[in-house]
Amino acid sequence: MEKEQRILLIRILTALVLTVVLHFIPISGWPQLAAYLVVYLIVGYDVLWEAVEGIFHGEVFDEHFLMGVATLGAFALAIYKGSGDYNEAIAVMLFYQIGEFFQDYAVEKSRGEISSLMDIRPDYANIERDGRLERVDPARVETGSVIVVQPGEKVPIDGIVREGSSSLNTAALTGESVPRDVQPGDEVISGCVNLTGLLRVETTRAFGESTVSQILKLMEESAERKSRSEAFITRFARVYTPVVCFAALALAVIPPLVGSLTTDGSFGAYFPTWLYRALTFLVISCPCALVVSIPLSFFAGIGGASKAGILVKGSNYLETLSKVRTVVFDKTGTLTLGEFRVEEICPAGGDGTVLLEYAALAESASSHPISLSLRKAYGQQPDPDRVKDIHEQSGYGVMATIDGRRVAVGNAKLMAQEGAAGVPETVVGTVVHVAVDGRYAGHVIIGDTIKPGAAEAVRSLHEAGVTKTVMLTGDNRRVAEAVAANVGVDEAYAELLPDGKVKQLEALIEASGKDEMVAFVGDGINDAPVLRRADI
Repeated sequence: MEKEQRILLIRILTALVLTVVLHFIPISGWPQLAAYLVVYLIVGYDVLWEAVEGIFHGEVFDEHFLMGVATLGAFALAIYKGSGDYNEAIAVMLFYQIGEFFQDYAVEKSRGEISSLMDIRPDYANIERDGRLERVDPARVETGSVIVVQPGEKVPIDGIVREGSSSLNTAALTGESVPRDVQPGDEVISGCVNLTGLLRVETTRAFGESTVSQILKLMEESAERKSRSEAFITRFARVYTPVVCFAALALAVIPPLVGSLTTDGSFGAYFPTWLYRALTFLVISCPCALVVSIPLSFFAGIGGASKAGILVKGSNYLETLSKVRTVVFDKTGTLTLGEFRVEEICPAGGDGTVLLEYAALAESASSHPISLSLRKAYGQQPDPDRVKDIHEQSGYGVMATIDGRRVAVGNAKLMAQEGAAGVPETVVGTVVHVAVDGRYAGHVIIGDTIKPGAAEAVRSLHEAGVTKTVMLTGDNRRVAEAVAANVGVDEAYAELLPDGKVKQLEALIEASGKDEMVAFVGDGINDAPVLRRADI
């Protein structure tokens, strides 16, 4: 809990205790008023200060002004009536501050989660000088410079590979489940993690214009774009608050003025009565019930959700859920597990066990995630004495001599290079082909497993009134369409970068009905901008 939240909680508890104590102390008159004002200021001084600051900054009619006028009006009514009942003013401010406390607590936890997700900005770039690598601020690297990216480091700036070959983990940026192989001439984007080989990259953009910087910029801009519900509340307050305040002022002044002109009475004779009525009108017309009851009525829901591991940023978002008719999903890590596993072994007329054994032995020296999945499926420790002359060809695969036979394991391009015929073309997923002595031996299909319950969740959404489900992903189109078909998603858009996801989501928001909301479900850094842009 943040320091400000702890202080607010202490103020709330202190005011609550003092209010109860004052209820049993036999004091009246000015001492009683002074005591209750002290309690009122303890719990509400910051609200009054915000209202005063708003007046000086030209933003008069906000919720702080409303709360200040309403609670001070309640004090004025109690003084005018001489009842000494100041509990109403204290109670309204207490309930409001309790609502603010829980709201701030939820927002603070959300902010911490977002901060951890957005830890993608590279801290440094490597520049080679006099044969030594020197770490520099990426913002100081000029376009056209050559930077060095070592295994395990993030690519700091967009560029083109000039030397070296490697595999890049792009899942954080594109959502693509399979690491991307790069070699000289290929483009790389900032924020990717270099997995294997050393790369020399010629920068094509300044750091501030690179992909990772653009994602962070999208986050900042999307924070300024309010969802429909937030925008409506803002417009409502701007119109409703001044109307109520001016109506109360008119009620206090116009009837006494008319009475003094049309009857024998004076303005002063009528004014106290109509001032009391104006204050009454102001207190009951001010949307304090809205400000107070909504947070309190949703606390039970927020508490229940938190027990289930669901963090709700604000209570209004629970209400927004009832208007959701379109639900948009990310793929990797959301509908799928984001983990590689061998799904199917397809020998070309031979033994599938031998096919998997050859693939695992050939890949025994590689740390690539696909290689690891093959060895895991093989289930045995590869015998290094059986494997010789391992040669990895970036962008193609691995060649090795196993038990005296030439084995090639990789993609369709490697099979063509080996002259192996019979390679299937319409296979969905990541396919590892195997050729032995130049003859096609079969392939192994490696997939990102669909999460248990994903299809059931999509089906339940449709039953709950959601009319459209959509999947947005950076993965390739064939894989995306296969996953969408398996889980029952209505539409799928593939090969999207973070800004492409935002544009596609905005198109869905524009196409939705006037009172219909669009929800986005996702995880990972690449989803942060589109999560912020969604209605919920």
